[in-house]
Amino acid sequence: MCDLMFRHQIRTASGHSIRLGTWRPWDTGRYIAARYVTRNLSFGDCLSAIVDPCEQAATSTINQNTALTIACSRPGLASALAGQADDETKDGIAIAMRSLSRCDIYRAHALSIIGCQARGVMGEHKGDFATDVRLLRISAIAAVGGALSTVAAYFLLHLIRFFANLFFYQTLSTANRSPSENALGLIVIAIPVIGGLLVGLIARYGSEQIRGHGIPEAIEAILFGKSKMSPKVAILKPLASAIAIGSGGPFGAEGPIIMTGGAIGSLIAQYFHLSSAERKALLVAGAVAGMTAVFGTPVAAVLLAIELLLFELRPRSLLPVAIACAVAGFTRPLFFGSGPLFALHTLPLGPMGIVSSAVAGVITGALSWGLSTGLYKVEDMFGKLPIHWMWWPALGAIAVGIGGYFQPRTLGVGYDVIADLLQNHLAVKVVIAIVLVKAIIWVIALASGTSGGVLAPLLMMGAGVGAVAAPYMPGGEPAVWPLIFMAAALGGMMRAPVMASVFAFELTGDANALLPLLAAAAVAYGFTVLFMRRSILTEKIARRGYHIYREYSIDPLERHYVEEVMTRAIVTIDAKTTVAEVLRDYFGAGQKYRAYPVVDSGILVGMADRTLLDQIPPEKAGAPLGTFLGKTPPHIALPGETCRSVAARLAITGLDRVPVTEDGKTYRLLGIVSRHDLLKPSMSVFAEEHEHEQFRQVWIRRSTRLAPTNKRNDVPDKHADLER
Repeated sequence: MCDLMFRHQIRTASGHSIRLGTWRPWDTGRYIAARYVTRNLSFGDCLSAIVDPCEQAATSTINQNTALTIACSRPGLASALAGQADDETKDGIAIAMRSLSRCDIYRAHALSIIGCQARGVMGEHKGDFATDVRLLRISAIAAVGGALSTVAAYFLLHLIRFFANLFFYQTLSTANRSPSENALGLIVIAIPVIGGLLVGLIARYGSEQIRGHGIPEAIEAILFGKSKMSPKVAILKPLASAIAIGSGGPFGAEGPIIMTGGAIGSLIAQYFHLSSAERKALLVAGAVAGMTAVFGTPVAAVLLAIELLLFELRPRSLLPVAIACAVAGFTRPLFFGSGPLFALHTLPLGPMGIVSSAVAGVITGALSWGLSTGLYKVEDMFGKLPIHWMWWPALGAIAVGIGGYFQPRTLGVGYDVIADLLQNHLAVKVVIAIVLVKAIIWVIALASGTSGGVLAPLLMMGAGVGAVAAPYMPGGEPAVWPLIFMAAALGGMMRAPVMASVFAFELTGDANALLPLLAAAAVAYGFTVLFMRRSILTEKIARRGYHIYREYSIDPLERHYVEEVMTRAIVTIDAKTTVAEVLRDYFGAGQKYRAYPVVDSGILVGMADRTLLDQIPPEKAGAPLGTFLGKTPPHIALPGETCRSVAARLAITGLDRVPVTEDGKTYRLLGIVSRHDLLKPSMSVFAEEHEHEQFRQVWIRRSTRLAPTNKRNDVPDKHADLER
């Protein structure tokens, strides 16, 4: 899963300098947590800060609906976990607070005990995963969503065929006919323009969310929209995409069906009482089930979810996604037939194949960089036009029409062209023309904000470059290189190399090509990581003011338990001590802590802080402190809880520390856990990332024949060997 603290950014007031350094706006919560631990700074050194949930909101903007404003006296960095609290506790804490908030005597108990039980972390209940029987319910819903997404994919593909026949052949039919076979002549230039006008109108007066190629919009809904999508998107997105592609748009159907399938999963989830994390699982399940239905690649669809959409790896998300893809895979033959979409068989590569695969990765990595850079430069040019964005798709469609007039095979989805490229059925000059025209019209059309997918165009352009380069690639037969270049282009552009490799394998069923596919896709991925700040997907989201962090690791707060970090040597107050004595001895000029546990024979009674003491009338200063406690169950932590669950509770309650008791019944005090204690696991992360160590060296003994001698007396230096 994604390290939660890495997904939160901290912004200090005006970049204020504080002790031993300055926090920058783009510093993550995990980085600052490690700095606090290593520099022994107190939370009082931190000025007012903004915690942006999931590090997705840009630091230059403040989202008042999701950001938490905190100060040095508040829960500090632990508040970063508040945005995930109800998701992680499976609604346990949220339900307890809603149902018991009117009764203070139970509210504290609900926060301390019920929320823990919801996650299955009470006492010593430790295991590999934190989950419960709700997983079965989510999986059952995902299975239904997978079947519905398959049906939606079937209707979308037939809707594309319907509009293609209507626009290019003026017939009402869903027959599978390519736009390249039309006989319209110059009139073909106007066809995409008409489609672009219709898409612009739908986006302007229907929903602006239909613009784009689908996957960035799905990611945005997952991260910033609590995985809620509207019925309008589920209807208008496939309609607009069918019009755009059916009128000759150089796009694929996979992006729109991912968006449509995600909308179906989200809409189903909204009819149940679920957390946003569970809705996310269903949204992603519906999205990748749609991809499975279109391409027949269930394993690659699961990998797409893991590498791009889920932003975590937990049973609560992986199992529903896998079940939805399996259902879609078994349902697909009922609508689309069985077998690979582009069946292919090639011979295994020779020893030089690894070198050629690496070269293919570099070439396609450069191709990915060029296409992505060009796309957003053209998009910037559209943004400078003095007209409403509603007209942009029609303007971009002019280029599509002109390109389609000179190269008709660049119009539409182009699955037939991909098949011909993989089978080497096209001449080199024809391939070069198709790739160049397809790249130009795809960049212009997509930058105009129309609706369509990116996978099919990438497959075509990658396979085309591979077909041109095949005669010059040693180590394998020419037939294999279009496939390898195709996978590498996809892996580099999407930054999902494992998905791209398995995707190409499932598309063709060519097991001999699996190893070079992985090698080329990995090299292309490395190229784009080094030379591109963002992928074609995340750049679009970043331009809307959100930053996405795509490095995942296990949250150290999940790996450590309270008993490992709690402070055992604590200062306690006897319940029989009078209020006046407490004020004098513990909250006077020598006060060391903000709050102290109050005990009666080792049993926790409550926590005493300045707020509690200020509420006690002066005339009762001689009364024992214990008489003012015990009316409500105190907030506690248990030794077997994870640090993450306690951090979430601190963030919800606004507390700085909670006592640790043996169990939730006897309240025998064992220690105390504070916000500073919860930062201790960050030390291991800091050490792993920033401490460079060398434990062994390779010594090469030099030959004495070649060693230089002392010219003065021809006596070797006594210390020469030691120095060497």
